[in-house]
Amino acid sequence: MLQLSSFRRPSPAPALRRALATAFLTAAAGLALAAPTKPTTPVLRGLADVNSLPTLGDSARADLSPVFERKIGEEIMNDIRRDRDYLDDDPIIEFLNNFGDNLVTAAPGARGETNADFFFFAVRDPMINAFALPGGFIGVHSQLLIAAQNESEMASVLSHEIGHVQQRHIARMIGQQKQDALLPLAALLLAALVGKAGGGADAAIGVAMGGQGLAIQRQLNFSRDAEREADRVGFQTMRAAGYDTSGMVGFFKRLQSTTRLYGEAPAWLSSHPLTGERIADIQARIRENPKPGRIRPDSIEFHLVRARARVLQDESQKGRDEAQSTFESQMAEQNTQHQTAGMYGMAFLSLKQGDLKAAQSWLDKAKASVRPKPGVFSAERPGSNGEAMFAQLDIDIKLAPGQPADVLAQGVQEAHQVYNRFPLSRMAARQYADALIASGKLEEAAQFLRDQVQQYREEPKLYDKLAKAYAAQGKIALQHMALAESYVLTGALPAAVDQLDLARKAKDVSFYDQSVIDARERELKQRQKDEKQEKKDEDR
Repeated sequence: MLQLSSFRRPSPAPALRRALATAFLTAAAGLALAAPTKPTTPVLRGLADVNSLPTLGDSARADLSPVFERKIGEEIMNDIRRDRDYLDDDPIIEFLNNFGDNLVTAAPGARGETNADFFFFAVRDPMINAFALPGGFIGVHSQLLIAAQNESEMASVLSHEIGHVQQRHIARMIGQQKQDALLPLAALLLAALVGKAGGGADAAIGVAMGGQGLAIQRQLNFSRDAEREADRVGFQTMRAAGYDTSGMVGFFKRLQSTTRLYGEAPAWLSSHPLTGERIADIQARIRENPKPGRIRPDSIEFHLVRARARVLQDESQKGRDEAQSTFESQMAEQNTQHQTAGMYGMAFLSLKQGDLKAAQSWLDKAKASVRPKPGVFSAERPGSNGEAMFAQLDIDIKLAPGQPADVLAQGVQEAHQVYNRFPLSRMAARQYADALIASGKLEEAAQFLRDQVQQYREEPKLYDKLAKAYAAQGKIALQHMALAESYVLTGALPAAVDQLDLARKAKDVSFYDQSVIDARERELKQRQKDEKQEKKDEDR
């Protein structure tokens, strides 16, 4: 693990931000949810107990301010979003953020002293895991979505990661390692005195190595304590949100099965408490804290999202064959939610394979399976009926290349209806924009997207779609100006300046556009200049 103790007190210099970002990703394995030794995506982890955890002192804030912590997280996210394994799937992202927001809202103080603005996302990875990045960014492995058997298990994982952010384990880790940096130095001084006093070279080396070993052991101890805090906070958070706390035990047992495959490090070498110890601790807490009076039932969206994750996990022919086999098995089960998810999964898989007729047929069956059947006495299903996710896939099928004009028009109409039905859904807004562009309603699409970027200024996707609408209209200058804003939001300032330069040279650029381009270019070049100067200062 890369030692963070070598860093000075952070200042917002790009070089240091990059170094800290690398350090956090490397140190993530020490704060992981699971403890298998098989290499996987570097991650961060931790949780805490709302009522009994210590108040963080000024040292944590001094070593890493909330603003700087968020900045680091944004830089890491820019890299993650450009990675091929980032699951840029609107239904999955929207589900995770709605699910995570429910947990945060239910638990007072979950945002911590930094009032963290959480963002939940998914990455394609075959290991069961999740991770927290600086600033409230929480990632979930696709395999975890697939492996979680119910929402309580999912809640136990996300609550654990929320606890890491709430307790500011990253800032505290830096403070701890800053203190531990003095231990090897003190050991070296003591070793020199031992050697000078005639203790011999072996004794001097032993003293020096002992100091380094103590520093490493203290870091491992800190990581294990952070995990215990995270488990306790997760327990309190999921309980406050109405989830079955035994879901945490169930998920730990699944992790324990994974650990048996890859082996578990000895307790004194592990950055985590042993899984059995964590299970025993949570079981004791369950005995002391009875389950909530009303347990949240699983939503249909949870099962639909798992089906999407299964299709996106492995897009090879073998992966698709395995996904189809799983969906067929689900449709043969007695559980109606599993049956519906199997049909939905077959629809999504058929769409990915270009079989639009089969995709529509399977989706119609999935939607019909959630409707009450006439003449059948049954209790009304609690929660949502999955309307938004069904509609999203339905519209995707109707907008797919190769559909006749009347089906495309129907897709546009449905997209508009869904957006009016769910005006706060970012998934619905972006799909409506796609529908307008696909149907050739380019000016209407551009106007809609201009309104959207005014309301949601931090979404590079909106600028990408706006650039696409302008390109289809032949408005080249505006296309490059929109792309420039997208690059700014993803931290690629040189690419943004290049786009502005292309916009200036476009034949259709207006005098007003020129003035906007000049002002924006001066601003971005000044930011580049400031960052270069900060890098020079940091190098010195």
